[in-house]
Amino acid sequence: MSEEIETDVLVIGAGGAGLRAAIAAAEAGCRVAVACKSLLGKAHTVMAEGGIAAALANVDAEDSWEIHFGDTMRGGAMINDWRMVELFSHEVIDRVVELEQWGGVFSRTAHGLISQRAFGAHSWRRLAHIGDRTGLELIRTCQDRLVHTDGVTVHMETTLTRLLEDRGRVAGACGYRRDSGELVLIRARSVVLATGGWGRMYRITSNSWEGTGDGAAMAYQLGAELKDMEFVQFHPTGMIWPPGARGILVTEAVRGEGGLLRNREGERFMERYDHIKKELSSRDVVARSIFKEVQAGRGSPHGGAFLDITHRGPQAIRRALPSMVDQFASLAGVDITKEPMEVAPTIHYTMGGVTVEAATGQTTVPGLFAAGEVAAGLHGANRLGGNSLGDILVFGRRAGEAAAAAARELARTPAPHRLQAEAEWRLLREPLERAHGENPFALHRELQEAMQSGAAIARTESSLRETLARVLELTERAQRMAVPGAPAYNPGLSTARDLRFMLTISEAIVRSGLERRESRGSQWRLDFPERDPELGRVNFAAHLAAGGEMGVRPVPIPPMPDDLALLTAGETRVAATDLADAADARQRVGRTGAGWGGR
Repeated sequence: MSEEIETDVLVIGAGGAGLRAAIAAAEAGCRVAVACKSLLGKAHTVMAEGGIAAALANVDAEDSWEIHFGDTMRGGAMINDWRMVELFSHEVIDRVVELEQWGGVFSRTAHGLISQRAFGAHSWRRLAHIGDRTGLELIRTCQDRLVHTDGVTVHMETTLTRLLEDRGRVAGACGYRRDSGELVLIRARSVVLATGGWGRMYRITSNSWEGTGDGAAMAYQLGAELKDMEFVQFHPTGMIWPPGARGILVTEAVRGEGGLLRNREGERFMERYDHIKKELSSRDVVARSIFKEVQAGRGSPHGGAFLDITHRGPQAIRRALPSMVDQFASLAGVDITKEPMEVAPTIHYTMGGVTVEAATGQTTVPGLFAAGEVAAGLHGANRLGGNSLGDILVFGRRAGEAAAAAARELARTPAPHRLQAEAEWRLLREPLERAHGENPFALHRELQEAMQSGAAIARTESSLRETLARVLELTERAQRMAVPGAPAYNPGLSTARDLRFMLTISEAIVRSGLERRESRGSQWRLDFPERDPELGRVNFAAHLAAGGEMGVRPVPIPPMPDDLALLTAGETRVAATDLADAADARQRVGRTGAGWGGR
C-alpha cells in the first residue's frame, strides 16, 4: 500500500534551513510539503549552541559586514564561493533582526541590545546568542512561524530515499513512513534539499542519528555534483569521557567566554600553535593542536585536553553556559564551575555538499534546490563557528523563494513515471525479504572504523587508498543485507537504507581527499603538509560518470572582484581573548607544576 501527495514545493528536512525555506515558499503563495525523518523541532540544528555570527556591532562598534566577509574567506582558506560569502555577510544581519522580530529571545547587553560574544577566528565579538542554546531557540522560533503560516503541511517521521525526475527535471521524491512502513510518493514542481550533513559514517561524531547524507546522496544519484567533499570539520571540543558520551559537542561558547585549553602538564598549549588567537584560533587549527599534544604524550588521561572555565565563577558560568553545566553534570558527573572538562576533537560538520548557484540555491538539476549544510560553497575549507546558523537562515530563505518562483513557472505538476518509485520500494523491501545476509549494523560499524582510522583528522595517500578499498568492499557487501521483522519502526530497515547513503558520501570524501594533495583547512595531509597555490585555485567536484562509477574533477574558482579581494588582505585580528589571558596570568602565579592529570 502506498500514499500519493501532490504539492508545489517539497522541502526535505525540517532543521533551520528547511523551516526557513518552507516559510519563504509558503509566503510566496505556494503549497508546501515539509518531510522530516524525525519529529518537528527535533532537528540537528539544536546542536549549534554558541550563536549566530552577524556584524550587528552591538558590542564591538568597529565590526562590519566587510570584516565578516574577510574573516570567512580567510577561515575557508580562500576557496569559498566568494559570491555566497558576500551575500551571507550582508544579509545575515537582517536575518538575525528578523528572528528577533519573530519572537527569538536573545541574551541582552546592559543597554538592551542583542548580546554578542567572541568565537574562534572572528575579528570581533559578533556571535548573537541565547546563552548556549541558540540553535534550540532558532528552531523554536522558526517552528512557531511555520505552524502559523498558511499553505504548509508537515509529514513527520517520513524518510524520503529517492528523488524522482520527469523529462530532465526533479519531480518529487519517494520513501516510507517510519511509524507504519507505508510507502509514500510526493509529486512536486520543485524540491528544496535541507537534509543537513553526514557525520554518522565516523565513530566519533557530534551528529545525531539523522546525519547520514541522504540529501546529498539522492542529489548525486539524480546527476547533481558534490563539491568540496574532502573538507570534513573536526570540532576541537567534544566530550571524551565517559565512553557513552564520547563525541557529544562541547560548544565553542566555552572558549568564547574565556575557557582555557591545557595539556596534562598544565600548559596553555595553544600559545605554541597560535600565539595570537590562542583558544580562539580557527577550528581546524585548534583540533590539530589537541591531536598533536596527544601524539606527543601530553594528552589528558583519556586522550584529549582539559578545557577550564572555572575562573569565570559559578554565577557567570551558569548564566552563559547553562546547557554545558547540565550536560557535564548529567553525563560525566563533572561540575564545570569547579573543575575542568576533558575534551577531544569530534566530527561535527561538513563544508562540502551539493554544488549550488549562490543567489538561489539552484543545483545543476532543474527544479532542485539546496540550502544549509547539504549545500557547498559558503564555508570553503573550514567553517567559522557561528556561520552555520546564519547560513541556514540566509540561504534557506533564498532557496525557498527561488523554489517557489520555479514552481510558479510550470503549467502543471510533473508526473514522474511510477516505475521510479517502484524500483526504490523494491530496494527498501529487499532486506526484509532476505532470510540470511549481511547485518546492516555490523556494516555500519565497519564503515565507521574505516573512516575514523583512515579519513579523519590526519590523512595520507596510503590511509585514504586503504579506506577507499574498504568503502568499495562494504558497498558490494551492502547489496546482500538482511533485516528481520516488520517494516514499522524497524531500525534495521532504516539503517540498511541509510548505510547506502553513507557509503556513497564516504566514497566522495575519500576520492576528493586523494585528489587534493595538500593541507588546507580541515584537510590535513601528513604527506603534503603545505598549501599548494595551484590547488588553491580549484574546488573538486564528485559526479556520477556515464558508466555508473564516481568521478572527481577540478573546477576552477572564478576570480574575485578587486574590491572584495581587498577585504581578504592581511590577517584576522585578535578576537577578544582578554578573559582567558587574565585568568591564565592569575593561574601562573604560585602554580606548583604538579600537572592536571588528577584534576
